[in-house]
Amino acid sequence: MEKRNTINNSTFLNNEPIPVLLGRKIRQIRTNLGMSQEAFAFEVGLHRTYVGQIERAEKNISIKNIEKICYSLNINPRDLFDFSDLEYSD
Repeated sequence: MEKRNTINNSTFLNNEPIPVLLGRKIRQIRTNLGMSQEAFAFEVGLHRTYVGQIERAEKNISIKNIEKICYSLNINPRDLFDFSDLEYSD
């Protein structure tokens, strides 16, 4: 039987785990819309502190809350997970 590749927390872009990348992407979308965390949270139906925790990768976001963000902001989930436009500071 062939061994399947495993994914660890540092196999993605710039050795950053997906929760960090996703948090940065959500922050990027929010700031591009000119929204505060509070306004963004209200728009998508989440608590402001939870949005901050997601952006800082302190909390794992659920699929249900990803769906809320995508639906509320008319974003395709594929675009939310497209990290190619994130800037990196070395």
